Amino acid sequence: MGTITGLGTKVGTEPIIMAGSCVLVFNSLGHLLLQRQNENLDWSLIEGVMEPGESLEETAARGLFKETGLRAKTYQLVTVLSGNATNDEYPHEDVYNVRAIFVAKEVEGELHNHVDQGIECKFFCLETALPNLNPSTEYVLKKTGYLLQ
Repeated sequence: MGTITGLGTKVGTEPIIMAGSCVLVFNSLGHLLLQRQNENLDWSLIEGVMEPGESLEETAARGLFKETGLRAKTYQLVTVLSGNATNDEYPHEDVYNVRAIFVAKEVEGELHNHVDQGIECKFFCLETALPNLNPSTEYVLKKTGYLLQ
């Protein structure tokens, strides 16, 4: 299928439930890797939508590599988030996400940005204000305790 927005042509305007994974990548200073998105210039987490036959951990690994060129030896599940707060609105459909949140451990590789996914990748200190933070990313970081409520 390739894109979430393409799904609307198959199911019409009915709300969609989509499973996926977010990956939290921290550097040695404890700074979090975020990616600036093409469409709205927001900074967001590295994430991926589950493909048929994939586990949520495999989705996390594929998303991390595709968007950043990085690989992790292990992924630690932090939590699973769902409900109205995970809703994304697209031009022709509402998508309710079920997101598994993982922390990538023992990350290796050379960081690069996949141009179809975002403009740039950058590490941010979570103790300072984050510029143009995507609302969905802010929700995830607050629910997981990485940002103060």
